[in-house]
Amino acid sequence: MKRLLILACAACLGACSTMAGPAGRSAWVGAWGGSPAPSSSASPSVDDQTIRQVVRLTATGDRVRVRLTNEYNDTPLEVGAASITLAGPDGKPTGAIVPITFGGKPSVVIPRNAPMLSDPVAFPVKALDSVSISLFFPHATGPCTCHPLGTATTWISAVGDYTMSGFEPTSTVTQRPFLSAVEVERSASTRAIIAFGDSITDGYKSTPDANKRWPDVLAERLQASRPGAASVVNEAISGNQVLGFRTVVFGDPALARFDRDVLTVPNAEWMIVLEGVNDLGMGGDKRPSAETLIAGYRQIIERAHAHGLKVFGGTVLPYQGAAYYTDAGDAIRQEVNAWIRTGGGFDGVIDFDAAIRDPANPKRMRADLQSGDWLHPNDAGYKLMGDTVDMKLFR
Repeated sequence: MKRLLILACAACLGACSTMAGPAGRSAWVGAWGGSPAPSSSASPSVDDQTIRQVVRLTATGDRVRVRLTNEYNDTPLEVGAASITLAGPDGKPTGAIVPITFGGKPSVVIPRNAPMLSDPVAFPVKALDSVSISLFFPHATGPCTCHPLGTATTWISAVGDYTMSGFEPTSTVTQRPFLSAVEVERSASTRAIIAFGDSITDGYKSTPDANKRWPDVLAERLQASRPGAASVVNEAISGNQVLGFRTVVFGDPALARFDRDVLTVPNAEWMIVLEGVNDLGMGGDKRPSAETLIAGYRQIIERAHAHGLKVFGGTVLPYQGAAYYTDAGDAIRQEVNAWIRTGGGFDGVIDFDAAIRDPANPKRMRADLQSGDWLHPNDAGYKLMGDTVDMKLFR
């Protein structure tokens, strides 16, 4: 009996040692994210083809692992092979191509409605490195579980497995098919910042393949001023709402996707919430009241606090001139922003509205910072947003 007890204790200690690093923290940290949304008729599918996509990591370490997603597909998904390499913006390898395995095997079948985490891969990376991830699908996938707006190119091959070689694409898309996260085994005490929001955080209307989103700017500032202190994981979905649901490609509401997109990010310490304009604009006459929208923010805050995350509120940007603008919606936005600034619900405030609004007309963005639709910033606007974030929040 005593021997059995000793063996059981040893097994428990061994399991714990693989699960957590110092002070109970995982050795892994989120380094990139692409929140998935339900598939639609516009979602790409492949058959006996390889897809290749480039992501820029925001953490430094010696090993990586990837998270694949089949979470919105009702049938199993076979991944025939996968690989990772350092890459240029065109997706072509600039270093050794390293295979990715699953349970020690080169292929895996992801169950219906499930994610799949790869084995750790010995692959040293530095924060702000771009890596190319290739996935080969030997059979028809059907419409993918995708991050619907990647603001980045995904390259699709001719027939065949090109995971260990280069290829000339036969087509491209801007969705992020079947890939939802990259994690790095941190070489220091890096902790993650989660940017949680809609298209303004997703970087819609920024220059494709250029990493001009405001969370990208924040990641660059962090690496310049405090290398290794924090990574940035973008968990935004264009068209997303705090409470409502307009169409499948806009993803489940923030309150519905919170556990999957926030709580699964390892070593997350902080989150920035910038969401709500779509609730006001897409809601039309059924838009939520300020009280109802604030109640949604309170839910996010309470759920994050329960898991030890600090939550910073971003004020909702002005949007007069946008297709769905109304004075009634803007009045609610002003109430909501007043609460974000002074209500004491968030652990800190990032006043994006004050930074980007036109002083002569606070209902509208500055003309030189908007992309043309008066809803989304341009590259200059996104840079200003990233520069607005107070670095002292992440101490």
